[in-house]
Amino acid sequence: MAKVEAVRLTPRLQVIADQIAPGARLADIGTDHAHLPIWLIENGRVASAIASDIRRGPLARAEENAARHGCLERISLRLGAGLERVCAEECDTVSIAGMGGETIADILAAAPWTAEGKHLLLLQPMTMTAELRCWLWAHGYEIARESLCREEHRRYVVLTVRGGAPKRDIPLGMCCVSPALCKAEGAAGYLEYVLQREARALAGMEQARDLEPERLAAQRMTVDTLKRSLEELK
Repeated sequence: MAKVEAVRLTPRLQVIADQIAPGARLADIGTDHAHLPIWLIENGRVASAIASDIRRGPLARAEENAARHGCLERISLRLGAGLERVCAEECDTVSIAGMGGETIADILAAAPWTAEGKHLLLLQPMTMTAELRCWLWAHGYEIARESLCREEHRRYVVLTVRGGAPKRDIPLGMCCVSPALCKAEGAAGYLEYVLQREARALAGMEQARDLEPERLAAQRMTVDTLKRSLEELK
């Protein structure tokens, strides 16, 4: 029988894996192929793992992968949306990767126990990162750390989050950065990249007709916030 090749994580999943404490009980939401739970089990990093996905196809692939790697008995497969099939007592760490920021916020909102501060949340939004920060702060989550990585030509950020913090209403235009992001390795390059993108968006908005003044003001605030943050890093 051919030897099964060990799972290799993508850079963004590796950033998540590196922050999971030894002996953790993980719930991986949107698990797809279950690469993260399998890697963690193969490397003796977690005590248990839940692999959840909303779609039957990805969950079936996760089951096949887990069986091929001899991890099936140690991974609990769940079919459901977000955390609806996960109980708070079953895990101490939650990973949600590869989704839009709005979807991640919806998943957390549907599981109020994530805001109590008892669980480590590792969040990797593909889009709407500023909107996710805004939602987290408004609902009592602390962004303790932000980690940056690259895959091919794309840049990603992983938010390390815990609930139990005071609620803070921060304008969306100021949520393009966080104190944690400014401390991250490679923050200056990432902020420069985001600034160029948002400045292009602002230029397009300023030329558009019938644009809502509130949207234009928020975009200007975003660009100003990014410029100020970059200056403070120099």
